[in-house]
Amino acid sequence: MSDTLAKPPASLAGLLSSVDVKKRFDEILHGRGAAFVSSIMSLYNATPQLQQCEPGSILQAAIIAATLDLPINQNLGFAFIIPYGNRAQFQMGWKGFVQLAIRTSKYKTVNASEVYRDEIASWNPLTGVFEATPAEQWIMRRKGDFRDVVGYMAFFRLLNGFEKTLYMTDAELVAHGKKYSKSYDKGMWTLNPHVMKIKTVIKLLLSKYGLLSVQMEKAMEVDQAVVDTTGEISYDDRPADVPVPSKPSGATRIISEAEFKLLCARSDDHGIDEGEVKAWIKKQYGKEHRKDLTVQELTEVLKWIEQDPEQQKP
Repeated sequence: MSDTLAKPPASLAGLLSSVDVKKRFDEILHGRGAAFVSSIMSLYNATPQLQQCEPGSILQAAIIAATLDLPINQNLGFAFIIPYGNRAQFQMGWKGFVQLAIRTSKYKTVNASEVYRDEIASWNPLTGVFEATPAEQWIMRRKGDFRDVVGYMAFFRLLNGFEKTLYMTDAELVAHGKKYSKSYDKGMWTLNPHVMKIKTVIKLLLSKYGLLSVQMEKAMEVDQAVVDTTGEISYDDRPADVPVPSKPSGATRIISEAEFKLLCARSDDHGIDEGEVKAWIKKQYGKEHRKDLTVQELTEVLKWIEQDPEQQKP
């Protein structure tokens, strides 16, 4: 009779004690799996809300962090395992994006900061260049009082000299958080808005203009994701009307918004603007929108971008 009873779901401790799971973490982390598994249990035991989540979702979020080689110690701020209802979600911290940029060995500096009133002396919308007021005029205000903060800025400079800045007003960031986070009123945007605003400007800047490694592209994809035991990705913390990566694989899979941004960033490197890319796609495939582009077509567009400039006219 006992054979007919359904097995109870495995506990997190039970999953982590599995020989296969231990071996997988060791392979991912090159022999450092035991310490990482210990950090998972420490986080779990210290977070009552996480104890209400499906153990499998916690394990998958931890595997993502291990794959990116980012610690999940919340005090460090590189990566987080966040409970959303009964499932755990992986979230990148802003320090995690900086860490992955540093690992490329292509960045001379990456920085982000809150911007207080009157700290920006000028901004050229054509070049994107910002000039700050003299430090002695504002540095005394930077003592953790955010009432005078008017926005947030991210900046990077590559070793080859290329640099870019992104500035967003505080109101723009609040609007962004409300649009892209269903849990805005009870999640990280409310619990720690400063950290989320810093993360947002860094992520948006790097995703549009940064030099992205494979790890950075993966981090962009899995940020705020729930991954099931089959590897399927879903996004519990995005509104239903915001497009998310489609699940089908292979040439029939429709590319994600992030993948299209990467495509446009690649075209910028070859002197082709986004409008020309869209015009070529429309002429070649008769498609008006990014969401209709398949992986196979994305590959063809990339080949077109990298060919002789004389052949790149729509």
